[in-house]
Amino acid sequence: MTWRGLWLALGLVSATALAGQVVDDKGRTVTVPDQPRHIADAWFAHHALLMTLGAGDRIVATVNHAQRQPWMFTVQPSLNQALTVDGTAFNVESLLAAKVDLVFASTGDRHALAYEQAGIAVVYMGFNDLPGLKHSLLTSAQALGSPEALARAQAYDAYLDQQVETIRQRLQGLPAEQRPRVLHIASLKPLKVDGTGTLIDDWIGLAGGRNAATGLTGNLQVVNAEQVLAWQPDVVILAADAGSLDQAPLLKQLHAVTRGHLLRNPAGVFPWDRYGTEIALQLPWAAQQLHPALFQNVQMGPLTQAFYQRFFDYPLTAGQAASILRGDGPAGP
Repeated sequence: MTWRGLWLALGLVSATALAGQVVDDKGRTVTVPDQPRHIADAWFAHHALLMTLGAGDRIVATVNHAQRQPWMFTVQPSLNQALTVDGTAFNVESLLAAKVDLVFASTGDRHALAYEQAGIAVVYMGFNDLPGLKHSLLTSAQALGSPEALARAQAYDAYLDQQVETIRQRLQGLPAEQRPRVLHIASLKPLKVDGTGTLIDDWIGLAGGRNAATGLTGNLQVVNAEQVLAWQPDVVILAADAGSLDQAPLLKQLHAVTRGHLLRNPAGVFPWDRYGTEIALQLPWAAQQLHPALFQNVQMGPLTQAFYQRFFDYPLTAGQAASILRGDGPAGP
């Protein structure tokens, strides 16, 4: 037994002494417990980061639901036993009863102050581009306090860099006029699109496109069909759960639709097009869709299977990978 272990056994080490510190995405220095075991995750997308770090089984309170994110609960079945809430507000007494020792929350979460007042450590997460994602993943790993989590964060970082560099090299020298104008639609009713200053704008550019939502900034911005018709994108990408064009029939007049350039985005543990670690798969998928001649040898099925095995410890079948690529949920029993 080490001296530290002996002190711990004798009760001579306080919780504060065992704690570490991280700087979260709001720039706050947060004291976190040593290797927290009971985590409440109040940001939908952040679950994928914890799963990538091998800590999905530590989530005992979640804002996600199996009906909305079926692949997440399939890949991480322990979530089926977690405390679930509608919205993003946890009951403080329920967190204390579940012995929650760490909460991850989005940077705009106004409920998190109550958790801090109850003595639970809160780490705020938020990012709008790939460097921000990498930083959040590393911060999360540091908060988890295990060498395994840090090693997995570094492995993912290297994998993402490799994907970006491969795409960059193949698109090198591609003139602006050959980079299609892409509109990403997150929802058809109400009609919501993603503008600049978002991770969506980041991957569109990295995949060799240009964001067609000119003059628009931010995620999930409500627009009308007339504005979309005025933009006339070359390619339209619908989120997996965006709905049907029957909900916005005017958009059927878009040149991208009449010319067959309407795509449905894959969705797995989390929608690939949004703020999870599967952005590393979104990049080659989008690049292949926008520039098929340059990415003929990319096999998204095997790539998806390998990613899930490596970063989610899940043996995805070829059929399951195909379902994810179509934006479909898991098949029933």
